[in-house]
Amino acid sequence: MNWQYIESVIPQFISAIIMTLKISVISIFLAIVVGLICSIIITYKVRFFKTIANIYIEISRNTPLLIQLFFLYYGLPRLGVKLDGFTCGVLGLTFLGGSYMAEAFRAGLQSVQKGQIDSAKSIGLNHYQIFKFVIFPQALAVSIPAIGANCLFLIKESSVVSAIAIAELLFVTKDLIGMDYKTTEALFLLIVSYFIILLPVSIISSLLEYRSRKVSHGI
Repeated sequence: MNWQYIESVIPQFISAIIMTLKISVISIFLAIVVGLICSIIITYKVRFFKTIANIYIEISRNTPLLIQLFFLYYGLPRLGVKLDGFTCGVLGLTFLGGSYMAEAFRAGLQSVQKGQIDSAKSIGLNHYQIFKFVIFPQALAVSIPAIGANCLFLIKESSVVSAIAIAELLFVTKDLIGMDYKTTEALFLLIVSYFIILLPVSIISSLLEYRSRKVSHGI
């Protein structure tokens, strides 16, 4: 292991970590928004939009992310729509993540007992208030474990965007291996970098899950 070489390329990996975090955070946020909207549409059976949401989820979950990225990066320019690599990466991860987030939220929404909704109606709450104060808090508590797992999944899937020349961790690793032939050192830094990113996310997810369980059980 050449520690001097590792020290010399650390700045490149720091830049790659920042890029990975940037594309992951934006994609996760957008995926949560898309997933929540789709879950509401499907759960409450909104006409016309329910069909669109179901088709989107099936396409998203049953096509590889790499194919989705290639379509955005190489296919859309054929139709006159040209997007930069970063935008394509965000859209691809959002498209993939939104379907998984939708399933997570849908499970949470369906877990709320009908009796609680009827009780809320009986005290005069309107549909918006029922959703805001009764349904959504409980659904979110149930969904947190799946949302946390999906966040970890999307961060790891961000490595696929290296295929469209985004300088994230895997791209930088392959670039250094190709130039300097320091495979062991580059892979070591890749593993350490992902550990630095994923460990805090995993800990935060576990803490949120533990706290949501305490709240739901009234502890």
